[in-house]
Amino acid sequence: MPDGSDSSLPPADFIAHVTRAQRTLHAFILSIVRNAADADDVLQEANIVLWRKAAEYDATREFMPWAMRIAQWQALALLKKKSRARVTFDDDLLALIAEEAMAEAAETDPRRVALAGCLEKLPDGQRALIARRYEPGSSVNALAEERGISPKALSEMLRRTRQMLLNCIERTLAQEARA
Repeated sequence: MPDGSDSSLPPADFIAHVTRAQRTLHAFILSIVRNAADADDVLQEANIVLWRKAAEYDATREFMPWAMRIAQWQALALLKKKSRARVTFDDDLLALIAEEAMAEAAETDPRRVALAGCLEKLPDGQRALIARRYEPGSSVNALAEERGISPKALSEMLRRTRQMLLNCIERTLAQEARA
């Protein structure tokens, strides 16, 4: 076209929504897939779906919940493909995590993004312990019994792991502040 516009492109305001949403969507996806490389891949897939569905977007409604739902579907599809992984979570737990993340999307803060990255850096055993501890209905006593250790020993393991996460988050935020 002579004026340089392309009628196959979504409207500029839609493109602006997608662009502004990238960090939040990535953090949201990372909270589901728990692996930065997978989150990058899922974000790309979600962006492709968003682009394809641009004409279906109702501009009178909030963009972020719509985009997050699409990202959630893409993340769950990836997890289904990778279900042979050692630690898997059931669909209800993943849906709960996704719903809570969407409810708090407006309040996404750098600490949450740092936490997701720091969780990924934990050794598998510590990451699994933290995940199990924060499952609905979980308790220190039940986990300790399951592992054959005292509740006090398990509490100490959790305390050390939480301290490692806190230190990692603080280092990450300090590095980002310097960048």
